[in-house]
Amino acid sequence: MAETILQAFEWYLPNDGKHWQRLAHQAKQIKAMGFTAVWLPPASKCAAGIDDVGYGTYDLYDLGEFDQKGTVRTKYGTKDEYLAAIKALHEAGLKVIPDIVVDHFMGADEAENVKAKSYSFDDRLKPTGDTQEIKAWTKFTFPGRHGKYNDYVWTWKNFTGIDYDGRSKNHAIYKFHTKEWEPKVDSENGNYDYLMGCDLDMSNPDTKEQLDKWGKWFQEQTQADGYRLDAVKHIKFDAFVDWLLHRRAEHDNHLFVVGEYWSDDINALNNYLDNSGNIISLFDVPLHFNLYEAATTMGKYDMRHIFAHTLVKDRPDFAVTFVDNHDTQVGQSLESWVDGWFKLHAYALILLRSAGIPTVFWGDLFGIPAKDTAPVGQGLVRMLKIREYLAYGRMVDYLDDPNIIGWTRTGDFDHDLSGYAVIMTNQQGGEKKMTVSAVHAGQTFVDMLGNNDAKVKLDENGVGTFPVSDGQVSVYVNEDVVAGLEAEEQMN
Repeated sequence: MAETILQAFEWYLPNDGKHWQRLAHQAKQIKAMGFTAVWLPPASKCAAGIDDVGYGTYDLYDLGEFDQKGTVRTKYGTKDEYLAAIKALHEAGLKVIPDIVVDHFMGADEAENVKAKSYSFDDRLKPTGDTQEIKAWTKFTFPGRHGKYNDYVWTWKNFTGIDYDGRSKNHAIYKFHTKEWEPKVDSENGNYDYLMGCDLDMSNPDTKEQLDKWGKWFQEQTQADGYRLDAVKHIKFDAFVDWLLHRRAEHDNHLFVVGEYWSDDINALNNYLDNSGNIISLFDVPLHFNLYEAATTMGKYDMRHIFAHTLVKDRPDFAVTFVDNHDTQVGQSLESWVDGWFKLHAYALILLRSAGIPTVFWGDLFGIPAKDTAPVGQGLVRMLKIREYLAYGRMVDYLDDPNIIGWTRTGDFDHDLSGYAVIMTNQQGGEKKMTVSAVHAGQTFVDMLGNNDAKVKLDENGVGTFPVSDGQVSVYVNEDVVAGLEAEEQMN
């Protein structure tokens, strides 16, 4: 069965502390939809307490267990509910991939006087002042935890810099005296080591040791099947090599790990893979931006180049594909929302192809009530079923027209009725002659998405002429598959 990941959250989930409970309740439903793994939001206590989506890490060891930052629970619930959700997901046959945020800490408990030098926001290699003593909020004592699990106190020595001087009330990027920005990071803004908060110094032996101790504890607590690593472009490229090797040894199995390197430059992604030991996958951000451009250019995008300069084309074994996520949502810092008319096109381009591991966004599957955004709908649900039951055999591309493109999967002998033909257009409708497989000779194929009423009978070589309506995508499968699916949907 092909791997398919559900990103099991979106930015505007209700702040009711019930999300872990919801996931536990929906575990069997998620599995039945065709997913094999679930990416969970960050579980650690954050600086903004219950209002934090999970990316302002305060205490890694507090998974909703201690009264800190004005709350015991996190936005999503308590530690017990988190572990219960993981158990339910595992029992349903799903792998669990927690989101890990270890680029920075925020919300320190105490301030320290530290010598530091300010740098330009636009060029972190360009000083904007002389070395001076600042009041830096960099001491993390975690008073609400009282040393349970770990009694280490984090100080400025564990960090490279910060963005606020409590003495002068000045906002700037301050690099601490004796510290250096890590050279093996993204080169945006001169050097993109610093992102926000207290920037973890991954070259500090104590920092590395403490993160490793926490990783061992977290793995034991959760029995996670992998990790999603946040903001890896800002972290020393090889920082996770030993950390992940240790987790894999403890897990005694392969851990699936994907990093978020937010860049549309394929060369930057390839460079990261080369310099991080080729032990993790990366989200295919360049493909996301191709999809976004295709959705926002009124049919002028040349669909022959939809996979140009993408990870799924360059290094398909390391590509985790997606259409949208919590950062690209409307109103977020990386907003680049794929328009609704092109959503099914985009999901066909990641779910129904053989390369890459696709991720489906919670907001696309279940909607975003806070923004009055409806789910993509039945077409997406049916594509998940097509991927689960029919996505087998070799793939043949027909990416030969600026507007109308297609491909086929031949199917195989081990999966009854497997194989299909996909055709889409970002402009006017038309048709395309494509070969599924001679194994399907004489069979009648119909559009499982219901966007075209044609019945296509394949010839003795498995060749058919498949039509597509204006601005639509169609997925043609054996007509018996559609009849079976419709009967199943009526029963449910």
